[in-house]
Amino acid sequence: MTGKRRGHGEGSIYQLPDGRFRAAIDLGWSNGKRRRKYVTRRTRADVVKALKEMTVLAETGRLSTQRVPTLAQWMDAYLSEVASAKVRPSTLHRYREEVEHHIGPMLGRHRLDKLTPAHLTSFYRDRTTVLSVGSVRRMHANLRRALNVAVRWQLIHVNPAALVEPPSLPHVEVRPYSLAEARRFLKAVEGLRLEARWLIGIALGLRQGEVLGLRWDDVDMASGTLRVRGQLQRNPDTGGLVFVETKTARSRRTLPLPPTVLDALRRHQARQTEERFNGGSWADPALVFATAVGTPIHPRNDYRSFREIIRRAGLRQVRLHDLRHTAASVLLAQGVPARVVMEILGHSQISVTLNIYAHVAPEIAREAASRLEGALWSGE
Repeated sequence: MTGKRRGHGEGSIYQLPDGRFRAAIDLGWSNGKRRRKYVTRRTRADVVKALKEMTVLAETGRLSTQRVPTLAQWMDAYLSEVASAKVRPSTLHRYREEVEHHIGPMLGRHRLDKLTPAHLTSFYRDRTTVLSVGSVRRMHANLRRALNVAVRWQLIHVNPAALVEPPSLPHVEVRPYSLAEARRFLKAVEGLRLEARWLIGIALGLRQGEVLGLRWDDVDMASGTLRVRGQLQRNPDTGGLVFVETKTARSRRTLPLPPTVLDALRRHQARQTEERFNGGSWADPALVFATAVGTPIHPRNDYRSFREIIRRAGLRQVRLHDLRHTAASVLLAQGVPARVVMEILGHSQISVTLNIYAHVAPEIAREAASRLEGALWSGE
């Protein structure tokens, strides 16, 4: 105990053996018990400040008297009662795995009101030694959303995750094919059974799941357009494949088909009709791209086909997702505005498109300089 007198309105403040200060605020009687809230800080001044804030909350009825759950208890409740109604089963499955294998074992014992930015910072630092930075950032986003709900439900007053910066993403080089390489790729897929699949990937920049999830109802041959409204995904619970809606409204889009792509789709449809007639059994006639028996193409097999195509073509090895970046790069290099490219690819933010733009900017800048020369000095 210290000998210093308490100031007016400071309530019961005392010093703990470890040197910290603690105060209590009386919340009255509830269910036959006297309820109190305690606050502990390093200095007396910090306790006084916290005590005054708690008093204001209590007087306005915003100070909860219920027992504060641990982070593990809260994450279980949050995922069951809130997240399950908002996210896809695959995303919920990932959230639960994050809690089970990482968040729970390392942070789960802390009560929400005892969880600090320092706890989270230490947790992120430790996890980056065994996980990718992207995975740690996703866990941070999950924690921040969960704790925002805890604030709204008045379980805590401040979200500690909102006070912490997650680890910075390392620079990931985007490696789209050049125009010459893109033409070599198109030559390599010419005449393949799934030629149209690869033309759509490199010309329109559809994501893998979007291409494999296309249905013939999404293709309007008469108007020469293609609708993107769903995608094929692997179900983490069963291991099977499921069709789901696109994740965001921005991803749902209608795209004009270049004549060459449209012709390839017509040939593909005719070939598929013949396969169905000769095979006698076809699992799903609505699928644009299917196996030889009409079942969905597994993304893993699709990726293997891609690797084999570029190997035979003698092209440098890139990610399948780089076909999408190639589409963006070609469009930007042809002078298509970044905002239009964003709409075609279904990017959620213009910054994503502009990150790709940086890789083709020198080429565009040279073309701009040439045009400037012509506009200002060609008449002399």
